[in-house]
Amino acid sequence: MATKQPPPLMKKHSQTDLVSRLKTRKILGVGGEDDDGEVHRSKISQVLGNEIKFAVREPLGLRLWQLVSAVMFSGVAIMALAFPDQLYDAVFDEEPVSSKTPVRLYGGALLSISLIMWNALYTAEKVIIRWTLLTEACYFAVQFLVTTVSLVESSRIATGAVLLLVSRALFILISIYYYYQVGRRPKKV
Repeated sequence: MATKQPPPLMKKHSQTDLVSRLKTRKILGVGGEDDDGEVHRSKISQVLGNEIKFAVREPLGLRLWQLVSAVMFSGVAIMALAFPDQLYDAVFDEEPVSSKTPVRLYGGALLSISLIMWNALYTAEKVIIRWTLLTEACYFAVQFLVTTVSLVESSRIATGAVLLLVSRALFILISIYYYYQVGRRPKKV
């Protein structure tokens, strides 16, 4: 007795069967818009997220501004640490203070901030860039206020101090501009 062979099983190719593909994608929750209005092509991209979301749309000149800031902070910090009398004299046009410790502490603080600036120059993370720009703007604002109060108390207007005030006001505006530009939501394409 010959046993009858069962007929070969026909595999259904879901790639060619559009109704089957649609049902599968609907079950997986893929292909429709999510809450952000994005259409995911696969479940993996839906779970992991879209890397374009995290890419920073850098405003023109941001990296140059970060480089200028890092160099400026480092330069003033080294000058405050190595030559505190000359730095104080350049700003206030007065005889140097008796103690160099406050100016050197200022240099140490600036050196710490400059290290943060140098590290932010090489990152692509939006949050780190924004926090660095905010730190910079706050520093410039505090320096602007302290220098203004010092000039009012001494009732002398030094050319170096006025230049410092004007430059700090400009630096505050630039830092805040980039802070808001980096924080803007990218336009949907």
